[in-house]
Amino acid sequence: MAELYGSLQAAILEPDPARKCARTRRLQRDWQQGGLERDASAPLLPIDDPGRPDEPALVDPRALPRRSFASRRGRIRLLHAVAHIEFNAINIALDAAYRFRSLPAAFTGDWLQVAVDESRHFEMLAAELRRRDSRYGACDAHGGLWDMVCRTRHDPLHRMALVPRVMEARGLDVTPGMIARFEQFGDSVAADILQVIYRDEIGHVRIGNRWYRQLCEQQGLEPAATFRELIDRYVGGSLRGPFNREARLAAGFAAGELEALQQG
Repeated sequence: MAELYGSLQAAILEPDPARKCARTRRLQRDWQQGGLERDASAPLLPIDDPGRPDEPALVDPRALPRRSFASRRGRIRLLHAVAHIEFNAINIALDAAYRFRSLPAAFTGDWLQVAVDESRHFEMLAAELRRRDSRYGACDAHGGLWDMVCRTRHDPLHRMALVPRVMEARGLDVTPGMIARFEQFGDSVAADILQVIYRDEIGHVRIGNRWYRQLCEQQGLEPAATFRELIDRYVGGSLRGPFNREARLAAGFAAGELEALQQG
């Protein structure tokens, strides 16, 4: 029987996107079929740099060109930016399953499913970039997406608070506007892809919310107050709005919590 954590480590460190996606699907299939052994004594690496291809080049976010919906090139850059987010999201989900070994098997299964979803999203976007005579790696990107993963790798409660409930939840706020803009410029294909991603990401944030609250309960912590403390600690005390109230409620945020976030 294969060992889960060594297989997860290999998938995270795999630099080739197609092979990373294939490894992720195989991991989840083997997990569901009971073909992976959880050996908590397996080596646990910090993984400061997950596997990624030589391109895209990673630059300071301020060096990235402005992306416009109005031009074909601008829409390619926008789709490339989303593809880069989804590629990183594969590693982020795999890392949750790899790193937090004291949590129940259900936690591992949840994040393997998220990783498979993110792989599917990336493959949809990569295929669409090729259809537009481009490719993943053709545009510069930034490397800040992994920073919060590294900062929260010591504590699963912090990870659930800051990654699904902040980083992914921000996608729920901005994606509907992107969909509307693609539709405005007659790009229904891009809009449809983003609609699939948006629907799935609601579920991913819901998973993060569920585990965050469960971990708070286990530690005797009040979720809203703890979240506020973690926001102060990690992101300087406030989250960028406006917030997509409907999507965040569907993803498991409490109404009172959203009102407090909106007030800053």
